[in-house]
Amino acid sequence: MATLEDFQKLDVRAGEIVKALPFEKAKRPAYKLWIDFGGEIGVKRSSAQITELYSPETLVGRQVLGVVNFPPRQVADFFSEVLVLGVYASGGVVLVQPDRPVEKGAKLG
Repeated sequence: MATLEDFQKLDVRAGEIVKALPFEKAKRPAYKLWIDFGGEIGVKRSSAQITELYSPETLVGRQVLGVVNFPPRQVADFFSEVLVLGVYASGGVVLVQPDRPVEKGAKLG
């Protein structure tokens, strides 16, 4: 069973998607995302399997939550530096986002 201390090791921050492109080389349909987490963290990349409910055009400008302290993971020829959080739902993955605009880099607490 996970403990509160395990959860506290995760650094979950709010960021804004600034660029989204189809990820042609991914094994499963995905997008390449560039997410701005503000001055302290900057822009990080992520591969996200969220094609069922989102298009690249609807993603740009959207705030999301992401785990920023996992090691980078190579997916085909792309390094994913952040795990974007989503909820598995009928129809596809729904992104987790603040219910109102927050500062880039704001920490989940």
